[in-house]
Amino acid sequence: MSTGSGADSAPAPKSTHNSPPAPRPARKSSMFSSLKVRNYRLFFVGQVVSNIGTWMQRIAQDWLVLSLTGSATAVGVTTALQFLPMLLFGLYGGVLVDRLPKRRTLLFTQTSMGVAGIALALLTLSGHVQVWHVYLAAFAVGLATVVDNPARQSFVSEMVGPDQLQNAVSLNSANFQSARLVGPAVAGLMITGVGTGWAFLFNGLSFVAPIAGLLLMRARDLHVVERAPRGKGQLREGLHYVAGRPDLIWTIVLVGFIGTFGFNFPVYLSAFADDVFHAGAGSYSAFNTLMAVGSLVGALLAARRGTAKMRVMIGAAAAFGALELVAATAPSLWLFALLMVPIGMFGMTINVTANTSIQMGTDPAMRGRVMALYMMVFLGGSPVGAPIAGWITDAYGVRAGLAVGGAIAATAAVVIGLVLARVGGLRLSVGWNGGHPHVRFVPRERREELTAVA
Repeated sequence: MSTGSGADSAPAPKSTHNSPPAPRPARKSSMFSSLKVRNYRLFFVGQVVSNIGTWMQRIAQDWLVLSLTGSATAVGVTTALQFLPMLLFGLYGGVLVDRLPKRRTLLFTQTSMGVAGIALALLTLSGHVQVWHVYLAAFAVGLATVVDNPARQSFVSEMVGPDQLQNAVSLNSANFQSARLVGPAVAGLMITGVGTGWAFLFNGLSFVAPIAGLLLMRARDLHVVERAPRGKGQLREGLHYVAGRPDLIWTIVLVGFIGTFGFNFPVYLSAFADDVFHAGAGSYSAFNTLMAVGSLVGALLAARRGTAKMRVMIGAAAAFGALELVAATAPSLWLFALLMVPIGMFGMTINVTANTSIQMGTDPAMRGRVMALYMMVFLGGSPVGAPIAGWITDAYGVRAGLAVGGAIAATAAVVIGLVLARVGGLRLSVGWNGGHPHVRFVPRERREELTAVA
């Protein structure tokens, strides 16, 4: 999808809001071009430290709950409590983000999450921690995330402007995936060596880095957008805005399908490692690591591209689903493990392209609400899809579960691609060019010309 409404994306119906600025001609940028912007560079460095701490806390939190209760269900409850606020209040968080200055909002949310980490560290290190403390900390972090997530997503465009948005969103994803490789490994060493409390303490203190970065930013260099005034019906207004924009709503629907049915890797990978290949926890860790490597590669390649195009998102979604179908039939552990790299790469391409196209195609005054809806669908898909994937896996085997997820993802990509093409006034053209088959979408008015030429 293009960076706004244009030839590569479905046209948006006229709206009462100001239309987003027309996209500039597509161009390739250097892989790290947005880091030339001082404010974004401060933000990026702060997120490097904070993301490592976040991954450390995730591992330490699950291990602590399992140690306190001996129950895998309790670990699931902790995860659910962290995502529940986003499902319940995510859209309201978007309304607040559109009303509030984003840098001040992030200072508050990042401080809140740091305090939660330090409080859990003190309880654990003093020996007074109980499982309900962990539940409360997880829920508190989830509440902060309701506002922090859309604010952080929307603030990227204010730091770098429209020209560097694709690159900056991609580097954010690369940042997160890099931390995914480092954080769990460091957490494992720290938990084994000195205990979970110190991992919590590192996470709490890690928020000093993004807070310092926010304080050191130059306000005059920000591309600040006009905030939405306080008023009634703003949540309904945001939903109505998305409903009137086929390019936005179908992108969110595609991400919802893939997030709900295609991204249930905690269910699939653990079952493949244990039940199919009988290889144990080491292989499960290797599967996740290889997928993280693929995700990092996908994020860096997205940073290299100059625009976020519809055909890239649809193609990546179709390839993602097809690769899951291939992985479901993989006869050997090594083939299955190698397939994790391209699956991670195409999965990240979907996320980055959808995120960028939605931000660039949205009126700045509505961006917080639209991004909140996007994140609610994206993050809320796993809690809905994981039980379904688990049931299919238990009833018919993990190969069937992964195949169903891949088939749904590929089907959704094809159907939504055709819908967006039709809305955008495009038709599928199949012909021959230089003795080779040529398949592409072309404007409807050119169909007769191409037929005549053929």
